[in-house]
Amino acid sequence: MLTVHAMTCGWMTMDLGAMLEGEAGKVRIPVPSYLIRHPKGLVLYDTGLHKSMQTNADARLGVLAPMFEVHFEVNEDVAARLAALDVAVDDITYLVNSHLHFDHCGGNDAIPNAPIVVQKTELEAAKRPEIARTVGLFEQDWNYGHDFILADGEYDIFGDGSVVCIPTPGHTPGHQSLKITNNHKVIVLTGDACYLRRSLDEMHLPSLCFSPEQMIESFKMLKDLEAKGAQLFYGHDPDFWNSLPEFPKPLAL
Repeated sequence: MLTVHAMTCGWMTMDLGAMLEGEAGKVRIPVPSYLIRHPKGLVLYDTGLHKSMQTNADARLGVLAPMFEVHFEVNEDVAARLAALDVAVDDITYLVNSHLHFDHCGGNDAIPNAPIVVQKTELEAAKRPEIARTVGLFEQDWNYGHDFILADGEYDIFGDGSVVCIPTPGHTPGHQSLKITNNHKVIVLTGDACYLRRSLDEMHLPSLCFSPEQMIESFKMLKDLEAKGAQLFYGHDPDFWNSLPEFPKPLAL
């Protein structure tokens, strides 16, 4: 039996065209993190923004600052969210990063003792300056001295098929989503493999991604999982996010 909590670790306003190429206007998006309670341990999928961004987001963002208006309140950081669920940061068994962008691994330093499960290709890209600069994988966001578990394809966290990392590259070289199976119900936390419901419905790529070809293939895989009955949790869709149970209530599985 699993339980999953969806946690908002801040919001950001940005150009809609960054998520849906050619679209005009702005969009205010959630920054998600998920806690998965499994009989064998606790899994955290992504950690949201670094706590310092509550007071000085531009300094942390650096060259990315013009792209984002950050809305990040006290008690929205991942450690505070966990505390609201009576979970200590040292209780986390595994930390899974969908990828190594600032809004998905920024809170990693608040979870100092859990090993990080990441795709091998993602960490390799982050360690190659010529790729990291292009894709936006900045060392300050991911290099806190954690131990890494390097997945090479699908990775079954507990060995029972209930919490499985699935490669969904394209947004970054080694992006991964998380498939959760509970009582024959399947949900997929897509991360940035699929920003918005419209992304998948329209097969609409963002303006920037590491590999458009790979991202389209990841779209197709997610569509196939949805056709087989999986519920998709889109990475930054505000309408979808607002339809979820209000924190700290768990998701209905």
